[in-house]
Amino acid sequence: FRRIREICDRYGVLLILDEVMCGMGRTGTLHACEQDGVAPDLMTVAKGLGGGYQPIGAVLLSQKIFDAFANGSGLFQHGHTYICHPMACAAALAVQEVIARDRLLDNVKAMGAHLARRLGERFGNHPHIGDIRGRGLFMGVELVEDRSTKQPFDPKRKLHARIKKAAMANGLLVYPMGGTIDGASGDHVLLAPPFICDVAAIDAIVERLGDAIGEALRS
Repeated sequence: FRRIREICDRYGVLLILDEVMCGMGRTGTLHACEQDGVAPDLMTVAKGLGGGYQPIGAVLLSQKIFDAFANGSGLFQHGHTYICHPMACAAALAVQEVIARDRLLDNVKAMGAHLARRLGERFGNHPHIGDIRGRGLFMGVELVEDRSTKQPFDPKRKLHARIKKAAMANGLLVYPMGGTIDGASGDHVLLAPPFICDVAAIDAIVERLGDAIGEALRS
């Protein structure tokens, strides 16, 4: 990301980062890009902003971009019917106040490290796990038919959907996705535990995910 920032600066290109899923504390810092030492010109945020209590999103901009509007027309000519909804804004503010008050980002860092460790212990040598990656409480597990070649499963098998179904039956919600390699092949599941989770919850997540993957592979 630093190299991309350098290239954008060199050619006068705006750097826009999408942190709708990974932002607002999910990776252990308020913005994921903080961990890369990069500040974008524009950034989108949404899901973690309101904590799921109200639908809300926002576009954050640098001082340079703000000044361009302020010194020009002063008008951002864009909008939606329900933009600037006061109830959604109040909910988002309350969520951010709780995150700060209860130091939840400290818990995200600690539990994120535990999650990465437990996933490594459980799936590090699994013959059908191609990769485990992520930051904080935002981790992905990639499923492959052959670990050494990273050959994906036949997309007709819909392994990601099978894992979701098996996990759901065992009380675990995962975010499945297929076609992550070329639009057709590739399976992964995403884990995004709540900021308030504890060690017992993380251990249960990993255990139930292991059971779900095993069941899906056998089916």
